[in-house]
Amino acid sequence: MKKIILTTVTLCSVLVFGQKVSDFRYVSVPQKFQTFKNSFGLEDLLTKILKGKKYVVLSGDQNSWPAEAKANPCQVISADVINDKSLLRNKVILDFKDCNGKTVLESKGTSLIKEFEEGFPDALQQAVKAVAISNPVDQVNIVSNVQSEKPVAANIVSEPEKAPVNSGTGKYTNGKVTLQKIQIDADQFILADPNSSVPYATFRTTTKNDVFRVKLQNGNSTIGYLENGALIIEIPKDNGDVTKEIFTQK
Repeated sequence: MKKIILTTVTLCSVLVFGQKVSDFRYVSVPQKFQTFKNSFGLEDLLTKILKGKKYVVLSGDQNSWPAEAKANPCQVISADVINDKSLLRNKVILDFKDCNGKTVLESKGTSLIKEFEEGFPDALQQAVKAVAISNPVDQVNIVSNVQSEKPVAANIVSEPEKAPVNSGTGKYTNGKVTLQKIQIDADQFILADPNSSVPYATFRTTTKNDVFRVKLQNGNSTIGYLENGALIIEIPKDNGDVTKEIFTQK
């Protein structure tokens, strides 16, 4: 069937959030973008373009990552392409998130090419123009040294640093999944799933000892606490009930 092309005019809009994608060396691209039934090869196209911009592209499976990325998953930024199609235009949102699930860059690409198999790749090529060539900053041990980003002034006496939260590092399990506890700084740590580039849960200290504000992998917020050496997360349900996820150290 003859393909109908309205025009080759394309549009792009960009939202940038502080840290830059180009600060990273590694980009994780999933095997399939979930908002597409047929993604028309967008995964391969994005991988090819990012490699041309000097990024090292990794799969979504952390088990296949190089040792450097496995040891410090916050060196890896995750890419996703979201189907944002409207009635007459093929549109995508190119989204990059860091290891805490925070958006680093959101770039929208629009194509007036009507056919899906040409329009979606065209829209992605517009969106990815906002991504600069990789020029990674020194992110060695960035997970355990986030506090180093704070300005340091010589000869100024400051309050003593807080001791890390009183729970062990290492692996924790709830009997279904085993997670790695990674201390980010004195006030924050994450439970990381080796099969996901987004933390299973991010814990931040509160004014009460051993009680934490928790952000879950799906973006929901709840509370967690330390009890008899176990990390406990309260999981809210749609009906208002709360269940407990209990993680014990292995």
